[in-house]
Amino acid sequence: MIAFIRKNSFVLLLLAAFVLSDALISWWDPMASSRRFYKNDFTKTLYHHDWVNHGPVFYGNSAVTGAYIESESKSGLVEMGLSYGKLTDLKAILERQLYHVEDQLVIGIDVHTMIDSLETDPTYQWFKPWYQPYVYAYRDYFRDSGTEFVRQLYKGTVELNRSELFAYQPRWIDKQLYFGRLSDEELRTKWNDYERRFGWMSRHDYKDNLQALDWIIDYCKENRLPLRVVWMPWNPDYPLPAYMHGLQEEVNARLNAAGVPVLDALLTYDPKYFHDLVHLSRQEGAPVFTKEVDAWLDSLANSSK
Repeated sequence: MIAFIRKNSFVLLLLAAFVLSDALISWWDPMASSRRFYKNDFTKTLYHHDWVNHGPVFYGNSAVTGAYIESESKSGLVEMGLSYGKLTDLKAILERQLYHVEDQLVIGIDVHTMIDSLETDPTYQWFKPWYQPYVYAYRDYFRDSGTEFVRQLYKGTVELNRSELFAYQPRWIDKQLYFGRLSDEELRTKWNDYERRFGWMSRHDYKDNLQALDWIIDYCKENRLPLRVVWMPWNPDYPLPAYMHGLQEEVNARLNAAGVPVLDALLTYDPKYFHDLVHLSRQEGAPVFTKEVDAWLDSLANSSK
């Protein structure tokens, strides 16, 4: 054993140095702590709430981000809309205790929330296996920030511009909101794209998210956490995806069996309130939706007294 260590000491030292440096970088966690690096929507949620990782939550995908105005709401819910967020993501958040939901959990489900194969943000914390090196997991973002760092270092040293030496462009820290309304041509293009990508889907294509829903229902029951579900608005100028009827039936059957209150806003909003097919306009639709959710939650609270 000693002979093996001596023979391979240089390689072993390199390996030890890499492991140690990766552990230190992981502890620093620049993907969350440094504005030099890209931030995913989960990290943005924590950032905008002073890194508090507990409280009542309105969870969903970008449809929730666009429709629910936390600053104007009286419900006190933390807006946790995640770009391409699914119920499997919420299950992972709760399982890993990345966020401790308290008082109540409201889930917004739209036409994409339950699709298993929908591509999502690979930088979400729950996708990184414990054994995967931090630098490797986020290599694209280290490359981006590293390139910027070298460029600024060049300006500061070679071009003798000290103000540029450690300068950098802070990465965008806000979530995507939706203003105005797309043209009819753009809306039709979006609908055609959705139909091509998702229109053929059936029960098999959302089975993992149905299982995640069952898990979440059990989790809320075990933790005495009130669970509410909102069917997020869809632009009624365009046909719903064919799978939605069966999906809504299956989800509602589970929710009804568990006694979970449901607000069905799927087809109740006028097209004038939409930015596109699934996102309400921030100026017109979001204030109306926020007030409706507040009133609904208030009625549930009063009926339980």
